[in-house]
Amino acid sequence: MKILQINSVCGVGSTGRIATDIHDILQEHGHESWIAYGRGEAKNCENTIKIGNKLDNYTHVAKTRLLDQHGFGSKKATLEFLEKVKKLDPDVIHLHNIHGYYINIELLFSYLKKAKKKVIWTLHDCWAFTGHCAYFDFRECNCWKIEGDNKCIQSRSYPSSWLLNNSKENFQRKKAAFSGIEDLTIVTPSNWLAELVKKSFLKNYTVNVVNNGIDLGVFKPTESNFKLKYKLENKFTLLGVASIWDERKGLEYFLKLSKMISTNEYIILIGLTEKQQKNLPLNIIGIDKTNNIEQLAEIYSAADVFVNPTLEDNFPTTNIEALACGTPVVTFNTGGSIESIDESCGKVVDKGDSVKLFKSIKEAKELKRTACRQRSLKYEKKTQYKKYLEIYIGELDEKY
Repeated sequence: MKILQINSVCGVGSTGRIATDIHDILQEHGHESWIAYGRGEAKNCENTIKIGNKLDNYTHVAKTRLLDQHGFGSKKATLEFLEKVKKLDPDVIHLHNIHGYYINIELLFSYLKKAKKKVIWTLHDCWAFTGHCAYFDFRECNCWKIEGDNKCIQSRSYPSSWLLNNSKENFQRKKAAFSGIEDLTIVTPSNWLAELVKKSFLKNYTVNVVNNGIDLGVFKPTESNFKLKYKLENKFTLLGVASIWDERKGLEYFLKLSKMISTNEYIILIGLTEKQQKNLPLNIIGIDKTNNIEQLAEIYSAADVFVNPTLEDNFPTTNIEALACGTPVVTFNTGGSIESIDESCGKVVDKGDSVKLFKSIKEAKELKRTACRQRSLKYEKKTQYKKYLEIYIGELDEKY
């Protein structure tokens, strides 16, 4: 088979690494694999197609910021890309994030309807079926509901619009574009998102659940001098990791925890901006975002407890990365964040309860690191992403 994946990035970030992991497995099984992407530089894939250029991205950003028309820019770039797709003539087209300022969704789906290819669409968030936002539950936004008025109450959230709120029209245009594909299967990494899809305008499509996977050869208990470097020897350390620390990711709860922990305890946060790092209390150490997974494994291994106070998430790979390194996880009972842990390796806390979060962290440090590692084994990336091969040929019998 010849498979073309389409994603905003290639080989970087969580979705970019998922795409290249699938690419590797496809090649191992003798298939021809390509990845098309819209932003940045491609990593870990030799067969790539770049969609548009920086000017196309910036123009699409402007259309989003001023007119709230995300997904409806990049017309020229998309038309040029679709000509390349016609020449490539893949057997399967596998979509990932089609938001991200790089592709025109109406042109893309118009082609898919005419080409009658087998289409797989992995949803990494909720954007596909909302009027605007990528996540809505934590703000109680109803712009995704079929029976609602589809007006988004968080138009300043990603993909941020500064002036207009065009969410009602966006919802109708998405619904029209995404409906009517003859052979489309939706994949979600979590049961939580699968349930939402089945309540959305995408409900008539087949839905499979394939959990995200990680490289257990990299994410494993790893020796490091991390605590020595930051003078944290014999200190109890809490770790938080995010690509962007915004309201949804729960940065405020780490600030609250910083007032509860003792003088012999510290918090490590990875992924903070320079501005965020300047305003931290003394017992929080802020570190820039990193795509160095070996370095991440060292930091996960050095931490005593991984804390994920996300207010809504799909199936965060950070949880399973921490478990793979032997570090117990404490998370709020929200989205798909709870699906990767059980009582042997983590604690689940009522959303927003800082006091119980603090108490659960104390309890989690008693959990066995070997049990955490054992729990992570079910998320080995080859085991998970081989399931896509079965989906491509219609043999995966795990419909939600």
